[in-house]
Amino acid sequence: MSPDTATVSVAGGIPPDTATVNVAGGTRPDSAAPAHGRLRDRAAELAELHDRVRRGPSERATEAQHAKGKLTARERLALLFDDSTFTEVEELRRHRATGFGLEDRRPHTDGVVTGWGQVHGRTVFAYAHDFRIFGGALGEAHAEKIHKLMDLAESAGRPVVGLCDGAGARIQEGVTALAGYGGIFSRNVRNSGVIPQISVIMGPCAGGAAYSPALTDFVFMVRGTSQMFITGPDVVQAVTGEVITHDALGGADAHASLSGVAHFAYDDESACLEDVRHLLSLLPPHNRELPPAEPTADPADRRTEALWEMVPADPGQAYDMREVLAEIVDDGDFFEVHEAWATNVVCALARLDGHTVGLVANQPASFAGVLDIHASEKAARFVQTCDAFNVPLVTLVDVPGFLPGVDQEHGGIIRHGAKLLYAYCNATVPRVQLILRKAYGGAYIVMDSRSIGADLSLAWPANEIAVMGAEGAANVVFRREIAAATDPEATRARLVKEYRAELMHPYYAAERGLVDSVIDPAETRGRLISALAMLRAKHASLPTRKHGNQPQ
Repeated sequence: MSPDTATVSVAGGIPPDTATVNVAGGTRPDSAAPAHGRLRDRAAELAELHDRVRRGPSERATEAQHAKGKLTARERLALLFDDSTFTEVEELRRHRATGFGLEDRRPHTDGVVTGWGQVHGRTVFAYAHDFRIFGGALGEAHAEKIHKLMDLAESAGRPVVGLCDGAGARIQEGVTALAGYGGIFSRNVRNSGVIPQISVIMGPCAGGAAYSPALTDFVFMVRGTSQMFITGPDVVQAVTGEVITHDALGGADAHASLSGVAHFAYDDESACLEDVRHLLSLLPPHNRELPPAEPTADPADRRTEALWEMVPADPGQAYDMREVLAEIVDDGDFFEVHEAWATNVVCALARLDGHTVGLVANQPASFAGVLDIHASEKAARFVQTCDAFNVPLVTLVDVPGFLPGVDQEHGGIIRHGAKLLYAYCNATVPRVQLILRKAYGGAYIVMDSRSIGADLSLAWPANEIAVMGAEGAANVVFRREIAAATDPEATRARLVKEYRAELMHPYYAAERGLVDSVIDPAETRGRLISALAMLRAKHASLPTRKHGNQPQ
């Protein structure tokens, strides 16, 4: 009898209500048989099938995953979502490819787990590569599952988190696998700035697969187990002769501190996923809502008198801007983005009076806080991300200018610096500038000055806003007078003092309306909170256009 032929007997045989259909892997009740007891049996069979799917291909495969210091896909999802809230879809999906033995290997899920759940009580969609199945490699069915999940997230207006642990395209499926990546990339771009997209690299992510994370809003990596690169060490050695390890080429620290591809790097998967949850708590579900507010016990009118001593009055003396941020924001808690890359500027998400804000600040403790190529790129992308998701911007300025040098000029500091200028000019969210000490030259303009659209500009009483520092300015303006003086050094000192008193006193910009208020540093927190509350209902629009043509 063929496997899909029903055996129904009425006299001296099988009772009509227990007729069966022989199928691959066992028997099941016949769908044409009387219903008595049938659905209960099928429900039990379904539960057993689901249990097998959730356990994965084998204990040996799970042990191998753990031996590499990695969790399984479902263990990761359990850490990402609130307890017992994950709903899986297409768990019974199987590929239909043939050739190279694929027709004999058709595991359920096809190597990716997809679904949605709750993170801090809010719906989030996620997919997780299962390295135990085909090494997490992407085939046609695998890709279609991710496409469907991304489409659902777009329709529902909810964030997408990708837990990446895959060996790239499934070679046995050829061009259909490559087309699957194309579908993911196009959805990444379509949803850019519409719903938050987060990539978490928890294993290999090589070749074309690396471009999806690069298109998302934030990239997390885990030290020792995750790598991203277009071409691996073997190809690099064959083509260039350079010998390098997987980690040194594309590990978490390489991308977090050198390339800037990774926004965050962690020692273990648990800490990584905990911060993914924290990041999601700071972002809105989509671009038509404000970020969620949370109650805080930190008083809105708390005075910040510690800032009097924290920031030296001498504009040439370094200090850590992170200490300033901690003093100002709720409970001293801020979430820094790209902490190890372009350290001369600090970008962070935090809360002021319970509301999410984006902080952009020069860092005097690193390269004196100058703007260079990488700092400009880092801040520009952060400003764009905040603007896309309705996160107000607070810019803390203490900048001596752009970094001079042949490498910077030939590396394109003009176009890279223009990216930051473009991002601020294009941003329609509430924008408040705070000038702590110095703000010189074009860097002052670029750091969200009133002239490029900041809603409010506040300054401390030691601020210096000028084309350049007094010493440099005096050397240019009074060059001949200094050269002709009997005592050039004394003359220079006198002229520097006169220039500073005339053009660089803290109230010069306020007298001309370029600074709205000069404030006591102890009032900083309260003044920022008041300004942002006033601007919360801000509505601004840009001219009708397909899109801008931002500097590259």
